[in-house]
Amino acid sequence: MSAPLMEVPVTQPVPILMYHAVARDPRPSTRALSVSPRAFTEQMQLLADRGFTPLTTAQLAAAWRGGSPLPLHPVLITFDDGYEGVHRHALPVLAKHGFPATLFISTGWLHGPYETDGAPDTMLDWGQVRELAEAGMEIGGHSHTHPQLDQLTDEQLWFEMLCCREIIDEQLGRAPVSFAYPYGYSSRRVRRTVRAAGFAQSLAVGNELARRTQGPYALKRVTVRRSTRLREFERLVDGRAIAWNFARDHALTKGYALLRKSHRLIRMVTQNNLFFPALSP
Repeated sequence: MSAPLMEVPVTQPVPILMYHAVARDPRPSTRALSVSPRAFTEQMQLLADRGFTPLTTAQLAAAWRGGSPLPLHPVLITFDDGYEGVHRHALPVLAKHGFPATLFISTGWLHGPYETDGAPDTMLDWGQVRELAEAGMEIGGHSHTHPQLDQLTDEQLWFEMLCCREIIDEQLGRAPVSFAYPYGYSSRRVRRTVRAAGFAQSLAVGNELARRTQGPYALKRVTVRRSTRLREFERLVDGRAIAWNFARDHALTKGYALLRKSHRLIRMVTQNNLFFPALSP
């Protein structure tokens, strides 16, 4: 008789790991947010040794939406952008452990008929994406050209959502249900558009554990970098010292948010030909 499946309550916070490139020698522009193949192998081995249960983004969202309990030690492994090393280096390691994952692709950055300028490093082609999907990896959307979505007009925002979703549907034969915001930036308007475009859930950054109370369109992730050592990685998946590890990131994010808000206001004034009358002395 098999042992009963152990579960945790639906209120349990979950670490959602955010990876980008997995590469031995990435370009300077992607190096800081990359991990080496060796580090990735060690990190996945730690998850296996500790008894973590990886889920896809869709699986976690469905459990939280339906109020279902989660498996013991749940974790999400996610990759942004669509770097070639996900196929070359990450897939064999994930397959060894039987780990599912989610890949969020910027469709205009991939090699193929929809390719645009701007890809920062060696990217996947659609044949490789199909192989990843066939291996059990969930393929999600990450926009078409990887812009800061909250800085776009409504028309531009709809283009990014629909173009990304329709291309993935055409190439894989099924539309994506999960989305990740480029750079982690979103707003109420962006989240409404993501939902209206047909995505059922979306991920931000935040560098916090994900919780059901965050809502399906603002689930937070923790960043795994080239500088992330194995001991720090273990603390991240345990939910320990996350605020301390990312204190500098949070400070920079707050400062940059004010700068971006001022830029958005300036664009709104310019686009609508608004002016402010001079104040009397």
